[in-house]
Amino acid sequence: MVAVSRVWQTTCTAVRSGAEGFVIDSLVYPDELEALPGILEQARMPVSGLLATHADWDHLLGRLAFPNTSLGCGEASAARLAAEPGAAARALRRFDQGHYVDRPRPLALGSVQALPVPGHLSLGSEGRELDLHRAEGHTADGMAIWIPWARTLVCGDYLSPVEIPMLSEGGSLDVYAGTLERLRPLVEEAQTVVPGHGGPLDPERALGLLDEDGAYLHALAAEGVGAPLPPSRRGARQREIHAENAARAGATPPSRR
Repeated sequence: MVAVSRVWQTTCTAVRSGAEGFVIDSLVYPDELEALPGILEQARMPVSGLLATHADWDHLLGRLAFPNTSLGCGEASAARLAAEPGAAARALRRFDQGHYVDRPRPLALGSVQALPVPGHLSLGSEGRELDLHRAEGHTADGMAIWIPWARTLVCGDYLSPVEIPMLSEGGSLDVYAGTLERLRPLVEEAQTVVPGHGGPLDPERALGLLDEDGAYLHALAAEGVGAPLPPSRRGARQREIHAENAARAGATPPSRR
C-alpha cells in the first residue's frame, strides 16, 4: 500500500507479511501523518517497525505517526544520523516555519537500528525477507528495498517521475550512475516501482526514467550546466536543481564561441 504526500509527492509504503508489517519512509504534513495509523488499521496493514531509505528528514517522519515504533535504516544512514544529531529535527523546523505548519510535537528519532546493506530483513512468520540494496549517490547513504513476494521495488530518491536526479550534499555523480545500473535488474523484475517522490510506476515507465536519468548524468559530466534536462522534467524548480547539480559535480559550462 502506497500513500503520497501533498508536498513533493513524497511516498510512504506499507508492506505486510502475515501479522507483521513495516512502514517505509513517510508522509510530511501533520494531517497526513495523523491519518496514517487509522488508514493502515482499516486496510489491515500492521505496523511492527519503520524503515527509512536514507537519512533526509522528509523520509524520517514515521516516528511522528508511530512514536513508539522502532526505526531502522542502513548502516550508512544510521552513521549519518549519529554524526548529525538533531539535524533532521532542525530541517523539519525550517520547513514548518517556511510553510506556516504547526505540529503537535517535535521530531524525536530516539535510537535507530542500523541494518547491514546489502542484506536481508525478516518479516512475518512465513520466512519472508526484504532484500536491502545499496543506493548511494543522491546522498552519501541510502538503500533500496526489494519486496520479492510483491515484486515491488521501493528505491528511495531515484527514478522519480517528478524530479530530476538530485546530487545533495555528500552525493556523487558517478556513484549515482552506478546505483541506477545496480537498480536496473530489479526494475526489470518488478511489477511495481515506488520512487521516493512521485506515485508508483510500472516497470516500463521506471526503465524509461532510468535511461533518461543515466543520459542526464552522462551529459552533466560532459557539459555541466549546459546539459539538457530530461524531456518530462524541465520546470523552473528542476532547472534550479540542475544548476545545483552542476555546482556539486564540479562541472563547468561548455565554452561559448
